[in-house]
Amino acid sequence: MAKPISVARSAFFRVPLEALAAGLLVLVLAIGSTALPVQAQSGRLVIDLTKGTIEPLPIAITDFAGELGPEISSIVDADLRNSGLFRPIDKSAFIEKIANHNQVPRFEDWRVINAQALVAGSVSKEADGRLKAEFRLWDVFGGEQLIGQQYFTAANNKRRLAHIIADAIYKALTGEDGYFDSRIVFVDETGPKEKRVKRLAIMDQDGANVRYLSDGRDLVLTPRFSPTRQEITYMSFAGGNPKVYLRQIETGQYEVVGNFPGMTFSPRFSPDGQKVVMSLSNDGVSNIYTMDLRSRSTTRLTGSNAIDTSPSYSPDGSRITFESDRGGRQQLYVMGADGSNPQRISFGTGAYSTPVWSPRGDLIAFTKQQGGKFLIGVMKPDGSGERVLTEGYHNEGPTWSPNGRVLMFFRDSPGANGGPNLYSVDITGYNERKVPTPDFASDPAWSPLLN
Repeated sequence: MAKPISVARSAFFRVPLEALAAGLLVLVLAIGSTALPVQAQSGRLVIDLTKGTIEPLPIAITDFAGELGPEISSIVDADLRNSGLFRPIDKSAFIEKIANHNQVPRFEDWRVINAQALVAGSVSKEADGRLKAEFRLWDVFGGEQLIGQQYFTAANNKRRLAHIIADAIYKALTGEDGYFDSRIVFVDETGPKEKRVKRLAIMDQDGANVRYLSDGRDLVLTPRFSPTRQEITYMSFAGGNPKVYLRQIETGQYEVVGNFPGMTFSPRFSPDGQKVVMSLSNDGVSNIYTMDLRSRSTTRLTGSNAIDTSPSYSPDGSRITFESDRGGRQQLYVMGADGSNPQRISFGTGAYSTPVWSPRGDLIAFTKQQGGKFLIGVMKPDGSGERVLTEGYHNEGPTWSPNGRVLMFFRDSPGANGGPNLYSVDITGYNERKVPTPDFASDPAWSPLLN
């Protein structure tokens, strides 16, 4: 197995370029005797994410100086472009060729090509082998610098470095945290349709750096990330019986959480990472249980003679959404984290399933089967405001980006040679795009931002 990336976010030493400090940093900052402005205090360039339809912001991303500079800036370009909120301008249209990112650009040259924002930077290698990266983000029409940052990291983390820069730009221009420095765990599928080999796999959110976490000898299902650690829970049929496992992403160490009678479905972590909630099925009845990962004690939360499954915690841990056919057809419910006061929240036509609470707490994503179609949608936790984001032959398994702005899901394709692929879509229903994977892929789960 390839050696995993194991650098924490804190290993990236971030120093604002405007901070007055001793040594070389001041030399980098100085333009004559005046430091550059930190941020526009009024009329600041910002993307309003509250609008239903957002016109992508034209942004000029120059090739960063240095041997690795163009590679880093191209990843930043792709991250911002793929978000659907930005439209990087073709470099052939650039009038000014920026040789020194620390100098104030000729704003009039960038206004001519309608660039609303401008990014310039450099990447160099330090004597100790670390990478040093700097960038500045400019409000072109305001003629001001929005942010300027400097990073140091190990040379093998260049992709993470690019994602972190993209996140910083995203936050400066939207006011919200980005999601680019994150990963996706999913089920990689190969082989003929009737005999698929399914392996646990993990990759960057843009499809790069794919690694395999299992060898395919045992069927694996429903991988889910811990919200507090680089750890996943999943189901495996090792030994022929379904068991719930915990696996450390970086070390590869794993352990059995529990060996339960009957079938186990859909394990998910609580927001504090201390519990796993799941459904256990026996004699045609499925109920929802929690397990304390420290004591390994289990508590049953539902006691109906129906199929209760696919539980998902609210971000504050106070409530759980789940699906149940207790009313005759699969519908969505919300109950207290202790199983109290279950309330049905979906009342539309069709069958609802796989509810997942947004990390913001404001929406619940779901799958809906209606009229032969499979839909991915969202609704508020009280069931109001239901919206369909996308539909297809077989859409399933929505998972939220860390900032609650994007959903990823998988869509199966018909035919003897068909199979599932991963897609993402903005919560507005725009910017649906296929996520590249080496093989067929299903059941994605988004990590929190890396630490």
